[in-house]
Amino acid sequence: MELRRRGITDQRVLSAIERVPRELFVPDMFSDQAFDDTALPIDCGQTISQPFVVAYMTQMLDVGDRMKVLEVGTGSGYQTAILAALSRRTYTIERYPDLMREAERRFNDLKITNITTRIGDGLKGWPEQEPFDRIIVTAAAEEWPVELCNQMKIGGRMILPIGKTGADQKLVRVDRNQEGFDVTDLIPVRFVPLVEGVAREP
Repeated sequence: MELRRRGITDQRVLSAIERVPRELFVPDMFSDQAFDDTALPIDCGQTISQPFVVAYMTQMLDVGDRMKVLEVGTGSGYQTAILAALSRRTYTIERYPDLMREAERRFNDLKITNITTRIGDGLKGWPEQEPFDRIIVTAAAEEWPVELCNQMKIGGRMILPIGKTGADQKLVRVDRNQEGFDVTDLIPVRFVPLVEGVAREP
């Protein structure tokens, strides 16, 4: 009801959020806050976004059930699970192996079978699987991720935060057409930075 009040009207998105148990994706010490509309810390200095931001980004992405989706930044796997409920297949990239192992365990526990995972550099995308119908980036890029833009098909869409950490960041929608890209500013946000490369194992 809170998400509806704040403008989330896509019934498929609301249904997906209702079906995916967020409490399974937050650390045990924060389980009592799993349903609060707030971001929460997870391992490796990352966060799980607040439910409104997840719902808003997903609604703006406009995922169809025949679409192939790329997610950059698996994190806890919560956004991934939402996307998987809406798409034909979701490909997700994470630079932290520890986070990916935990996310994969959650996907297995929930018997989600249409997610393909990769440890890798999110800025490079997943060229072997392009083009994608939709791309979502869950960390803030300081500059345009050109390779990701080019991995969208014509008619494709990407949602991502742009801006420096600790400074003004904004969520933007990028739509690809025959002539190039149309960019639309959406809402102010705060995300962890999109970092190049793969993190080393401790």
